Amino acid sequence: MKKSLFSRLAFWHKSNIECKIGIYLCSDKAVVYRQVDEVQGEELPQTVVKEFIFDGVHWHGLFSQLFKEFGSAQLQITLSSSYYQLLLVDKPNVEPEEMTQALMWTVKDMVSQPIADIHIDYFESPQQNDVKLTVAVVDKNSMLTMVLAAKEHEMLLVGINIEEMAVTNLFWEEPQAKLVISHFSGQEVLLTVVRQGELFMQRRVRGFNQIDTVTAEQLVAGMADDLSLELQRSMDYFESQLHQAPVSSIELLINGQTEKLAELISVNFNQEVNAIIAENVEEKMASLALKEMSRDKLDVLGAQV
Repeated sequence: MKKSLFSRLAFWHKSNIECKIGIYLCSDKAVVYRQVDEVQGEELPQTVVKEFIFDGVHWHGLFSQLFKEFGSAQLQITLSSSYYQLLLVDKPNVEPEEMTQALMWTVKDMVSQPIADIHIDYFESPQQNDVKLTVAVVDKNSMLTMVLAAKEHEMLLVGINIEEMAVTNLFWEEPQAKLVISHFSGQEVLLTVVRQGELFMQRRVRGFNQIDTVTAEQLVAGMADDLSLELQRSMDYFESQLHQAPVSSIELLINGQTEKLAELISVNFNQEVNAIIAENVEEKMASLALKEMSRDKLDVLGAQV
């Protein structure tokens, strides 16, 4: 999408709230990342990372905990894939202001919920003349309850994002495309191609849901090669179908045996394979949510709820 995904759900107005936090919402917890002002004598800003148990339903309880911990704050939230569905659809031939309504009717037979119960947003490829759109679908009541709970606890919700868009914050200024492999416990592996803060391609790959828990021996026994095959397929599509130059590197954002996996994958490719430095994937995603606030995306006003 042109701006922060789901910006129409968020509320934004000028505020003197200085505390800013990024939140990654998992299916069973919320991981919160805050960067504290620079401390005298410290070369780098200090960071605070907290985890809160969350069941994906009781929003008031979550924001009550956040307020007790941080007080009033500006929030940028990234949803894990358990909260949304992505659909690739043909781009309706309508004016931009009519796009959302047209997409509602496009996706109505592709989702299990009535269209009155969903909220959608969309994004498109940075490439010109793309005839496809990617539509993100969320439960409207759940998102509305989240927005209201944040507001009632003096939290200013700046934006709501999804995993596919969040990873674009890894490489804002890189002129060459990078293939990012990210994985969250129990979920499918996410492959994305990003360049200069934009998302050129994304796909989920089945069969690697437990890659964060496998041993180095299991990686050697074939899993690394199986993943390499999927990476090659994605790279081939990026080059041949999207008519792009090869990616410059492969970046791993995965918990577990990341260094070993990078070593094994690198044997199969000419590109450099790097393990993204992070304490864990969830913390990194929360930090990327915070980084989203620094992007020039806050000129679009969301609806006041």
